[in-house]
Amino acid sequence: MLGLMQDWPLLLHRIIDHAAIHHGTRPVITRSVEGPIVETNYAQIRARALKVAQRLERDGVTLGDRVATLAWNTWRHLECWYGILGVGAIYHTVNPRLFPDQIAWIINHAEDKVMMLDITFVPLMEKLADRLPSIERYIVLTDAAHMPQTTLKNAVSYEEWLAQADGDFAWKQFDENTAAGMCYTSGTTGEPKGVVYSHRSNTLHAFMAALPDSKNLRATDVCLPVVPFFHANGWSLAFSTPMVGAALVLPGARMDGASIYELLDKYKVSFTAAVPTVWLMLLQDLEKTGAKLPYLKRVVIGGSACPRAMTKAFEDNYGVEVIHAWGMTEMSPLGSLCTMKPEYAQLTGEARLDIQQKQGHPPFGVEMKITDDDGKALPWDGKTFGRLKVRGPAVAKAYFKNKDNILDKEGFFDTGDVATIDQYGYMQVTDRAKDVIKSGGEWISSIDLENLAVGHPKVAEAAVIGVTHPKWDERPLLIIVLKKGETATKDDILGFMQGKIARWWLPDDVVFVEDIPHTATGKIQKTTLRKQFRDYRLPT
Repeated sequence: MLGLMQDWPLLLHRIIDHAAIHHGTRPVITRSVEGPIVETNYAQIRARALKVAQRLERDGVTLGDRVATLAWNTWRHLECWYGILGVGAIYHTVNPRLFPDQIAWIINHAEDKVMMLDITFVPLMEKLADRLPSIERYIVLTDAAHMPQTTLKNAVSYEEWLAQADGDFAWKQFDENTAAGMCYTSGTTGEPKGVVYSHRSNTLHAFMAALPDSKNLRATDVCLPVVPFFHANGWSLAFSTPMVGAALVLPGARMDGASIYELLDKYKVSFTAAVPTVWLMLLQDLEKTGAKLPYLKRVVIGGSACPRAMTKAFEDNYGVEVIHAWGMTEMSPLGSLCTMKPEYAQLTGEARLDIQQKQGHPPFGVEMKITDDDGKALPWDGKTFGRLKVRGPAVAKAYFKNKDNILDKEGFFDTGDVATIDQYGYMQVTDRAKDVIKSGGEWISSIDLENLAVGHPKVAEAAVIGVTHPKWDERPLLIIVLKKGETATKDDILGFMQGKIARWWLPDDVVFVEDIPHTATGKIQKTTLRKQFRDYRLPT
């Protein structure tokens, strides 16, 4: 016997319909790539997205075609997403921070038909265009006045292109499992891999993201997604924010601390999200200027582990709740968020910070387990390390054009992370499987060491890698970037760390560098560091 409910497919354009009908005047504010602040609202976003869909169909874009976007977080990018989705095509967010060869490889692998790009990226695409045979036209996200001279094929300014549509268009209807979006992993090992999201998976993920013990989004919020839309669906904020009717503030191309602070303060932003490196810049600016954050209530920090000192600074100095999050491209991307269950809600001070170091518990829709290398399930005691595996309706089951099975016999995906899970379901990533330091048969967490080192008042950033040791197999090497104008010695850093971790975890040496390399998604590039220090001899 089946239920007697209506068949109402979970299609993403229904989200912008809902926002336009019930929250139509809620503002969508953008620092435009051209410079000025532009204000629109959800009703206007929907009206223009219908024109995008109409124009794409006129250009021959149809169900299943891939439309690449190479763009910052702006109102135009948001319109493009919903227009692409509404015609049954697939938005393919291309990360401009990848190497040019990787960008060309990804576009060719996806077989993108059209590219929609900001003026910032026109020179880059002109250099690559001859290598991209599948792209039939380039739509530059600007108006006629700012349209650059370009050699790009069939190039047109977005506003001129859009003006040729009247918006008399009905969203296409199709199965909710139809592909909606594509995002490629950053390709730190081998070629990037294409993850293909469906309308159903992204809609369910948006519900998961907005829940009270996730981001706790509501119509009274003003949300600033600093995390780019090209980072795994922008952590769902392009969907979950209009779903609840919260106002949107979009940062465009300016991501420095001062520019982000200006938007936070001027538009009374209550919620924001980004990787730790962005908040490091903001906190440093706040320290210099003495400015406060009177309107900001919650900040989600993910992409890499949130340093303890960063959580403490936000909460103690500015009264902002930090939600430590974890996920990955293959998970749409949210996997867990560290909000407080009743078992931990009464904790304060250092005990509370101990819990906030964890990546938290999964929302409904994500199942987790940790196993040993043979796939045997390990206990949830908060101490036992294991390979972290996940499954759920917004977790990948395969990669684009790849027939390899990526799931275990129970349907779980191996994240490549090593983690613990405590008795209350709080997960803590201790390392990437390939980054964990194996010393004398025991594991040392490079993430724990990095977070501790960043707590030193003179340290801006820290990275830890394992270096070959004749007796212990590997020992930790600590690589430090100091804050501008600061000086420190190896003994200063190790002295600060001493007593806060097991003695045998202490790094064998400390190296000071000008900068630490990062991947295109803001993570520390351990592979590059290991190559750089492969011949390094520890003093021990």
